[in-house]
Amino acid sequence: MTASNNGLQLGDTLPHVQLPMTGASDFNSQDYAGQNMVIYFYPKDSTPGCTTEGNEFSASIDAFNAANCQVFGVSRDSMRRHDNFKAKQDFKIELISDEEEHLCGIFDVIKLKKLYGKEYLGIDRSTFIINGQGELVKEWRKVKVKGHVEEVLAFVKGM
Repeated sequence: MTASNNGLQLGDTLPHVQLPMTGASDFNSQDYAGQNMVIYFYPKDSTPGCTTEGNEFSASIDAFNAANCQVFGVSRDSMRRHDNFKAKQDFKIELISDEEEHLCGIFDVIKLKKLYGKEYLGIDRSTFIINGQGELVKEWRKVKVKGHVEEVLAFVKGM
């Protein structure tokens, strides 16, 4: 595990990324040229905040799609865990498996965290908007789930 101090900056172009994803095919960033993307990172499948966030993005998927925007959730969980999580929650969004922390590294979301006095490296809940030209145009870090999806949707609708 690595924690870096430099990730994609506002205005930077997302490099080509291909990773396993729920649904019919792998995530290939080039497949979404001309579309806006919400890429949100969350710590772990089947935990309360992550479940709420996934459900809220799923509930708003038609509004995101109407704004020419795809939504992807990303964690370090395996495809098996993602498939189970998506099926159990009936998510309408796809989940990207980033076990090797490739996408996490691009967006610099692996941070030192503390739980019950122990330190570990984990995903810092974060959301990023990539425009149709592949550029990072907005980011939210240290996200609190309550009200977040509405804020993201309002930004996307204003693009």
